[in-house]
Parts: sequence; structure tokens; C-alpha cells
Amino acid sequence: MEMKVSLNRKKIYKMKQLHRNKLPKFLRYDWDKYFRLERQERWRRTRGQDNKTRLRIKGFPKPVMVGFRTPASIRHLHPSGLKEILINNVKEVESLATKKDQVIIRISSQVGLRKRLEIIRKAKELGIRICNGD
Repeated sequence: MEMKVSLNRKKIYKMKQLHRNKLPKFLRYDWDKYFRLERQERWRRTRGQDNKTRLRIKGFPKPVMVGFRTPASIRHLHPSGLKEILINNVKEVESLATKKDQVIIRISSQVGLRKRLEIIRKAKELGIRICNGD
């Protein structure tokens, strides 16, 4: 119950922030000025001595700061609100049988087809949800 309340609070908080244009996109500084950075729209820390973003000068993009972090109770959760667990073999699936209502499993990309099919079969048998079991 507490988790659902937290997720709803997070959605409402994010929507309010986006609506008020308070939540920055956190793009890499000068990504739009240089061709080699054009596709790198992810955040990289600014390091220049006079860099306006690093100095937090008004009118320049906001840097990534602790205040933008999501609440600890909902951090690292799957969008469904369940705890996401990485699985590598069938034994790990069997160990989650008691927590099937609280977790959702993600099969590791290192797992081959044969073992992947075994994991999917076992998870369906136990009633555990899989987020990448297609």
C-alpha cells in the first residue's frame, strides 16, 4: 500500500515539475554547438574554470544536483511499482517463489535461448512476472 502511494506521489510530483518547467532535461553542455557532440544528449559534468553552467549562473542550463533525485522509497523500482531483480538461472527464479507479489524479474542478456526458455517456463509455473520474457 505504501509503495503505491509513493509511486502516485512521484507521478504527481513529476507532472507538477514538468508543468511548471522546473525539471531540466540535463543535456550535455554545448551539445548543440559541436557536430561531434550532436548525438550525445546525455549529461556530462562541466569542468571549465569559467563555465557558466558549473557556476550556476542565471539563464544557463541547471546542472545535475542532489535535489532532483527521486525519493528513496521508489528509487530503482520498475514502472509497475515492483522491485526488479536480475536473473541468470532457474535456481534464482525458484528462490523468489515466496516473494512473487513483490518482485518482477528481468532475464540477463548473458543468458542463452535454451536457459531463457527454461526460466520463462518456471516463472510462469510459479506465477512470477517477467519484464523481458517475450
